[in-house]
Amino acid sequence: MSGIPHDHYEPKTGAEKWVESRLPAIGIVHSTLFIPTPKNLNWMWIWGIVLAFCLVMQIATGVVLVMHYTPHISLAFSSVEHIMRNVNGGWALRYIHANGASLFFFAVYCHIFRGIFYGSYKTPREITWIVGMLIYLLMMGTAFMGYVLPWGQMSFWGATVITGLFGAIPVVGEPIQTLLLGGPAVDNPTLNRFFSLHYLLPFVILGLVVVHIWAFHTTGNNNPAGVEVRRGSKAEAEADTLPFWPYFVIKDLYALVFVLVIFAAIVGFMPNFLGHPDNYIEANALQTPAHIVPEWYFLPFYAMLRAITFDIWFIDSKLGGVLAMFGSIILLALVPWLDTSNVRSGRYRPMFKIWFWILVFDFLLLMWCGAMPAEQPYVIISQLATLYWFGFFLVILPLLGVMEKPTAQPATIEADFAAHYGPKADGATMAGKPAE
Repeated sequence: MSGIPHDHYEPKTGAEKWVESRLPAIGIVHSTLFIPTPKNLNWMWIWGIVLAFCLVMQIATGVVLVMHYTPHISLAFSSVEHIMRNVNGGWALRYIHANGASLFFFAVYCHIFRGIFYGSYKTPREITWIVGMLIYLLMMGTAFMGYVLPWGQMSFWGATVITGLFGAIPVVGEPIQTLLLGGPAVDNPTLNRFFSLHYLLPFVILGLVVVHIWAFHTTGNNNPAGVEVRRGSKAEAEADTLPFWPYFVIKDLYALVFVLVIFAAIVGFMPNFLGHPDNYIEANALQTPAHIVPEWYFLPFYAMLRAITFDIWFIDSKLGGVLAMFGSIILLALVPWLDTSNVRSGRYRPMFKIWFWILVFDFLLLMWCGAMPAEQPYVIISQLATLYWFGFFLVILPLLGVMEKPTAQPATIEADFAAHYGPKADGATMAGKPAE
């Protein structure tokens, strides 16, 4: 955490000095574990460790699954059935991997909305936010390609619909679509491309996660109060922070165990709850499912895609839907510059709080609409919800910075901590207790 005084690692034994002089690996681990962390972090800061665990879990289970998977349209479906029935523990690996994607996206949505509420994208953390959005985009691409691999009905037709969207982009759309498909339609080259990219992209995500962690270790963690750690002296910094180990590590591990208990219950007792039954039918290019539905974590953006049922000037409805879908994600990346308020934390922004919780409800409403048929009243609800999503980022957020009168903020993290736990509260004993 650059600029915040803290104890640096000093090798003591001869072996430690020898290693540290050639590769400062021990020092890097030490600086990560004992990094000064704002002591007022609440339970919404536990999603980072859940996301890190999910990434490792997905890579580990994926590596084993590909040992038994055959990326060919004639064999892919049966190879998945082989994994489920004949491979030792194959059913568990497959269900952990499939439901692990859902846990991954659930955690990342909690992580993103927490960042929006507490202003984690504001100066000096813009690059941290942008890297996070790149990770999110790659997660979406990886998950979509992974959903195609079982080669069930929903896999095949989902790939057909989504890749068909690129054809709506003027000039470059059709070449991009052909490149993705490897031909004029979804076929064996498509499956091979998706299999290759699905295996590669998680390691790209892993690299970006390292950059993401490096970025926020450089600027320091945001916190619920939205005020920075004091950097004037070591005593002031220590009053605002606690070492990441053991206080926040133990807190994060406790939360991770709680999350994994729920995850294990889903994998063990209802592993197909979030899936679609049509994906247990082998892909058939001559039989279109009655209702094509993507995975739940794509539903809000799928609803935005379908919400544009009308032409806008020279933009036809299909291209308009594509622009709305991708534009909604781009807005998330641009939020550091769309939010004009000087106050970081939403805790002290009374008007922002109201609009923010409407945004959360709007996101859930879009998710529901995305799962419904493309008919009324779901279309009009999707259109209104899409309008609010864009209105929040393009109109409401910039205006709030001018119109809103924030409430009083604490001068320091120490003052915020004392306000919640009392002036005599000991940070070491209260680190695990959530802030209000």
